[in-house]
Amino acid sequence: MSKQYQVNNTSEYERVFVVGAELSGTRPLLTLHDSLKELSILANTAGMTVVGEATQNLHQIDPNTFIGSGKAVEIREAALEAQAQVIIFDDELSPRHQRELERLFGEDIRVIDRTVLILDIFAQHARTREGSLQVELAQYEYRLPRLTRQWTHLVRQAGGGAARGGAAGVGLRGPGETQLEVDRREIRRKIDKLKVDLERVRLHRQQHRQQRHRAGIPIVSLVGYTNAGKSTLLKALTGDDIYIADQLFATLDPLSRRVTLPSGRQVIMTDTVGFIQKLPTTLIAAFRATLEEVVSANLLIHVVDTAHSNAAQHIEAVEDTLAELDVPPIPRILAWNKMDLLSESPIRDAYDTYSAEVFVSDASGVGMDDLLAAIEDTLAASMRQVTLLIPYDRGDLLSMLFETATVESQEHTANGSRVTALVPGFLYERLKAHVISSK
Repeated sequence: MSKQYQVNNTSEYERVFVVGAELSGTRPLLTLHDSLKELSILANTAGMTVVGEATQNLHQIDPNTFIGSGKAVEIREAALEAQAQVIIFDDELSPRHQRELERLFGEDIRVIDRTVLILDIFAQHARTREGSLQVELAQYEYRLPRLTRQWTHLVRQAGGGAARGGAAGVGLRGPGETQLEVDRREIRRKIDKLKVDLERVRLHRQQHRQQRHRAGIPIVSLVGYTNAGKSTLLKALTGDDIYIADQLFATLDPLSRRVTLPSGRQVIMTDTVGFIQKLPTTLIAAFRATLEEVVSANLLIHVVDTAHSNAAQHIEAVEDTLAELDVPPIPRILAWNKMDLLSESPIRDAYDTYSAEVFVSDASGVGMDDLLAAIEDTLAASMRQVTLLIPYDRGDLLSMLFETATVESQEHTANGSRVTALVPGFLYERLKAHVISSK
């Protein structure tokens, strides 16, 4: 067997073989070794056991099998020797790659990719109707271009949806296998209905956000790489009984709690879904209603697992995802978490884009006072009191004010709405043309 293969003879759970490839000329966020290690943790989270792995350096992606037919045959033999039932690719496979690899590997070995694995974990962890809808939509959109007769063998293997607690194998949970037997038109109809349902959820969330902003309570969103400790941090700040687990993507649904700052002022702190490198675009789109909690926040706290060997890469992955979500330049605090696991301060790069950096331990509670003080100082520094005259034909600007600022008064005049509000810095720049006075 090639030295590129590593085999583990463990026999528990569903046995999987992981495959990673590195394309020459690219700059991946994580090394191939670290990315495969993360993929293995994802597989463990999904209830699988990794029994072997293979790597491949590519000059270009093979149009048929992604890694080349010769390499695919080698991997099939190694997987069979390890008695693997599933082969997981670390990169998303195109429908063509999927079909060719399934044909080559045969019916004894299932082929899935990183995207299917993450979708499956989300399906297992979805605890609310909103979460289930979002996962279902992402799964349908992923499967739609892959609905061919090549997939009909899955009907014999799967028998239920993840949102309904089915016990199907990884990659087969979710909305159920019946979509594999219907035509594309029916799948598109289901996707359209899910989008309508989620749009109602989005509007409902938007109304709640508007009510919170009108109440003058700043919104602080926790963001970070999955398993960085966001939920534990929220629990440490509030003392509430919040579900936490030492696993990837333990939190899918936004969780909001009131937190009191040193001055006695309150903020609403929201925990959101964790990010990860190569986060499927279908998930980002499906979780738009959830992720809008981040976009509309007054302050972001970026929680980092300081003890993780890839902490710097995790920071970059989160920032890349925030950029993909078109998050405006909201003030941000970098919270170096899990300091209790380090014997000395971390060696780190300078992060000039953050208003403050704090060192905390969600487990021991160390640094929580520093974090609360940083939140208060950052919010105070980022707000400006302004008086604006908004023309009546610019209802969009007025709506934006109520959504993202603290409106203190509103008066209707002959020339438009005269509004006095506390606005964050990024919003001030957008409204500068309508400012009458500012402090």
